[in-house]
Amino acid sequence: MNVIDELRLPPLPEALPSPVVDNHTHFGSTREFSGLQPADSLDLASRVGVTRVIDVGYDLESSRDAIALAQSDPRVVAAVALHPNDAAHIFEQQGQEALDAQLAQLPALARFTRVRSIGETGLDHFRTRSEEGRLAQVHSFRAHIAVARELDLTLMIHDREAHQQILDVLDDTTPPARVVMHCFSGDAAFARECVSRGYWLSMPGVLTFGSAESLRLAAAEVPLEKLLVETDAPYLTPKPERGKPNAPYLLPHTVRFMADLLGVELGALCEQLVRNTFDAYGGPWGQDV
Repeated sequence: MNVIDELRLPPLPEALPSPVVDNHTHFGSTREFSGLQPADSLDLASRVGVTRVIDVGYDLESSRDAIALAQSDPRVVAAVALHPNDAAHIFEQQGQEALDAQLAQLPALARFTRVRSIGETGLDHFRTRSEEGRLAQVHSFRAHIAVARELDLTLMIHDREAHQQILDVLDDTTPPARVVMHCFSGDAAFARECVSRGYWLSMPGVLTFGSAESLRLAAAEVPLEKLLVETDAPYLTPKPERGKPNAPYLLPHTVRFMADLLGVELGALCEQLVRNTFDAYGGPWGQDV
């Protein structure tokens, strides 16, 4: 029995005509959610043309795990961070000193050679509602920006119901040269604001949802050279597999939908998305580099 049948996962989609990169996935959470091991996930992804992946940390433990995986598999690079909701939780449960102690560990993690990004960091006004928690998120966000700038790493931003506040913090600091809006969720006007600042916008499987017309209008506003694509696995599984566990091997569903939406030939879009990824994250990686 193969791993898809064993774990009752969605079937493999048709392979893409040219490789693409999953700009944002969580292998540890996927393993916990569906039982899919990182090695199996990477092999399934490679079979359908998803040949490179960014494994994203959301706390110190998951950041260390992402580094270890990236060091063991050339298809993977790592992003390290405290997720904004984790930052708020640490502050609310343990206080400012505990939050600062964890933030102080980020520079050492970020210096590992397989780390390409500081993230996901940012603001989340959906899960964190208290004023104290939100202020802790801003404090954490600013600390992440400083590390990314100091080490010339890409800043990967989590933004949930905090669009203007994200821009306010970025405009009030000096962000690094490369900024990615992970799992973009804003409208066309917000997309234009991000593009005007030179940011890349990463589109998730939400793009395929029937309720996501605003996101589709936003994607149409983005120059092709500023678009990225991601799974955010194990979450946000694209149609036609919505509601099932997500994984990098399901990214072709979103890429095909994007090509149709934008009226771009599929192979050309795949090639553009790879170029964009290398531009956004400081160059290529993988066995063929």
